[in-house]
Amino acid sequence: MIGILIFPDFQLLDASGPASVFEIAKRYVPNAPGVRMIAVQPGAVRASCGVEVVASSLRSSHGLTTMVVAGGFGVESVIACRRTLNFVRRLAQSGVRIASVCSGAYVLAAAGLLDGLKATTHWCRTQDFVSRYPQVRLDPDRIFLREGNIWTSAGITAGIDLALAIVAEDHGETVAKEVASQLVLYHRRSGGQSQFSSLLEFKAPDGRFGPLLSWVREHLDKPLTVEVLADRAGLSARHFARAFTAETGSTPSKAVERLRLEVARERVQSSGDLIERVAETTGFGDAERMRRAFVRAFGQPPQSLRRTARGWK
Repeated sequence: MIGILIFPDFQLLDASGPASVFEIAKRYVPNAPGVRMIAVQPGAVRASCGVEVVASSLRSSHGLTTMVVAGGFGVESVIACRRTLNFVRRLAQSGVRIASVCSGAYVLAAAGLLDGLKATTHWCRTQDFVSRYPQVRLDPDRIFLREGNIWTSAGITAGIDLALAIVAEDHGETVAKEVASQLVLYHRRSGGQSQFSSLLEFKAPDGRFGPLLSWVREHLDKPLTVEVLADRAGLSARHFARAFTAETGSTPSKAVERLRLEVARERVQSSGDLIERVAETTGFGDAERMRRAFVRAFGQPPQSLRRTARGWK
């Protein structure tokens, strides 16, 4: 059984995201563990959004293989609760895998489980977390981290990434990919928290130039100059450049590079193609040019992203 520890004013997606991953995994692996919400005070527990979730008591933790600690505004009351901290500590000592989502890392740190270990949490909590728990080696730019049997993840939706990683460890990469497909998600996100909300954040991806962007994505190996794109859109190059930038918030050349980066990153992570071949098929031309683009966008070269994707660490 997989437990998800919740509390008043927890962040709903911190709990429902991982729960959905584990629920879908069970469709592919019938003997996979089920999911149970757990709280110090059993019964209806109100999330910060007002939705109530029914939770079992701490006593129902017998037989747990994994405990995921949610985060949220209510985490301050949790780290002040000795009973909760002792509960999480005992589970860890008994060999149960302990994971946290977002500010749930505060609970693990307060219980002493992160002392001397690398961990992560939501980027906006960095300064506060470091000041409270200087003994933890915080890495604020990671989506999730694993140190032995202790896992931590970044803000909110990163709990889904963490849960997919757990599914992959327990049931294999194929199952994790099937679950991600059902959730309409990338099997594995790359880079760190700092690069999110920066890649492909076009203001109107489904507007007038939506079909053009879709066409570009399918023809990344072609010369995609402003003139080529303008001709495709039926506009003069000058008019096209102005209209495209005004509508999408990106210049045509930047939009093309972002699309190339997105597709190249996915191929680097999920395929065995040579880096040179990926660079060629996504329009970078050569591996060195693609390497420089990756370092600018993701802070690391393609080879590092590939190693991370294959090893989770």
